[in-house]
Amino acid sequence: MAVVHWLLSKVRVEDVVPVVVVVVLVVVVLDVVVVSVVVVVVSVVVVVVSVVVVVVSVVVVISDVLVVVAAGVVVVVSVVVVLSDVVVVVVVVVVVVVVVVVVVVVVVVAGVVVVVSVVVVLSDVVVVSVVVVVVDVVDVVVPVVVVLIMGL
Repeated sequence: MAVVHWLLSKVRVEDVVPVVVVVVLVVVVLDVVVVSVVVVVVSVVVVVVSVVVVVVSVVVVISDVLVVVAAGVVVVVSVVVVLSDVVVVVVVVVVVVVVVVVVVVVVVVAGVVVVVSVVVVLSDVVVVSVVVVVVDVVDVVVPVVVVLIMGL
């Protein structure tokens, strides 16, 4: 403690404060940049994964629709040729409509997932940036106050 008092008696606060302020500002800016880059990278990864999930879902749904449509065509042709049964045609049409509705619902849900993911990532970026700035400001203010108090 005596060494600290001796050092403080040799150093003027006016000489130290600008250096401390510059160092603290550089540290704060570097912290914000690093955290922002990490958050942006994570956001891009989340968005890419969400887009891949949507694309895979759409491909699966399209293949299911094609199978159902092909099966429906075969059933309709067979029924018209062999039985000419209107009831079966109506059932096939209802199945196709239900599949199309399911496809639309799946695509809409996938789109909502992507939008929610983007909103969550952007809100995380804001929260992390605010926390980093607050922590860095506290890290700056406490040492400066201590130096000023010990210098007085």
